[in-house]
Amino acid sequence: MELSIKLKEISNKVTFRQIGLSILSFKVLILFYFAYLLITQFTSKEFTFDESFYIFLVVGFLAQMIDGALGMAYGIICSTLLLTFGIPAAVASASVHTSEVFTTGISGLSHIKLKNIDKKLFFQLVITGVVGAVAGSYLISGLFDGDTIKPYVSAYLLIMGIYVIYKGIKNKEEQPKVDKKVPALAFAGGFLDAIGGGGWGPIVTSNLLSKGYNPAKTIGTVNTAEFFITFFSTITFIFFLGVTHWQVILGLVAGGAVAAPMGAYFATKANKKLLMILVGCVIILTSVYSIAKFLI
Repeated sequence: MELSIKLKEISNKVTFRQIGLSILSFKVLILFYFAYLLITQFTSKEFTFDESFYIFLVVGFLAQMIDGALGMAYGIICSTLLLTFGIPAAVASASVHTSEVFTTGISGLSHIKLKNIDKKLFFQLVITGVVGAVAGSYLISGLFDGDTIKPYVSAYLLIMGIYVIYKGIKNKEEQPKVDKKVPALAFAGGFLDAIGGGGWGPIVTSNLLSKGYNPAKTIGTVNTAEFFITFFSTITFIFFLGVTHWQVILGLVAGGAVAAPMGAYFATKANKKLLMILVGCVIILTSVYSIAKFLI
């Protein structure tokens, strides 16, 4: 109760402009760092480009369009592709989170401009979400295999996807239930996102929608909070793994940067029922794919 009151006080004091400025500040910091790395590694073997760059660019565009509009699937789509190309799980997760620092930042700023955020919900998500993401990034960097938990998470999300579609078809207006477990949900979402290379959106968005939260504001809030989740995940990955696979990162960033504002705009204009059904379908498809991959 006391935590809820404090979060409400913070959300009342902090403006959309301040949230946007904090995103821009973090983006500038990491942009300068990556610029330095690019200059120092430009002549090394790590900095190589071929036609695969355009594949990653297209994947980044499509993944961010879905993520910006529906609040999920960027990490899952990109991680699946990278693993298919034979990139190790830890490096794939690091590359996806590195690219997400830029794509989620642009998406978050777009949602802020459209006033598509619930500030109280944002602070409930972002603090414990960051803690969970850092913990997960540390574990997968050398202590834990994130693939072991994926089938169980996918099975849970499959059930949630069906339920979200049911809620969308039912389309009954209802007030969101007061849920004191939102910070714990954010911790779990951040943790599983880091060790699995994706999952923040499906886990957090699906749960919030199932409790009656407004789809457009939920998607905008989850997307904006995701910037901070990915930023601190990336810092942890950089510390333990460094930065490699520039072709993958830059391709995903370029494609995602173009798509981010479009996805945010779609989230504000789409019908609530349509959004719920689309979100549920994306959750089900990605969950079924992950389960099938594990069984085969």
